[in-house]
Amino acid sequence: MRVVLQRVSRAQVGVDGIVVGAIGRGFLLLTGFTAGDGHEHVEWMADKVVGLRVFPDDEGKMNRSLEEVGGDVLVVSQFTLYGDVRRGRRPSFVDAAHPDAATPLYRSFVEALRRRVSGAVETGEFGATMEVELVNDGPVTLVLER
Repeated sequence: MRVVLQRVSRAQVGVDGIVVGAIGRGFLLLTGFTAGDGHEHVEWMADKVVGLRVFPDDEGKMNRSLEEVGGDVLVVSQFTLYGDVRRGRRPSFVDAAHPDAATPLYRSFVEALRRRVSGAVETGEFGATMEVELVNDGPVTLVLER
């Protein structure tokens, strides 16, 4: 499981010009799955995301968690996180989980976050072509993998 986490002041995702998920301050999570990912990966990642202290405290140090700032989460599925471009000029996606396996993991991840986050947890549309807009705060971008 791989997540690109971006701390945002706001973000939204649209499908066919219609906004399907939008948040204020919080995290945009671009989320991908690979073969062998399971429930334990989803739970670990949800704990990691919620526990990260990457919001500034009163002294400007990254010392506050998502909960401490009342932040929201926007989760967007992105199989291209497992694109391999080491050879050739066209990415190979053989390491990305098949949608039959990735869909329930994605839903489980969203539910795991909803159990842990008091703010909003919004999503894109799994498998759709999406348009993601964000204002990266910092900028802060982290790659998390389990």
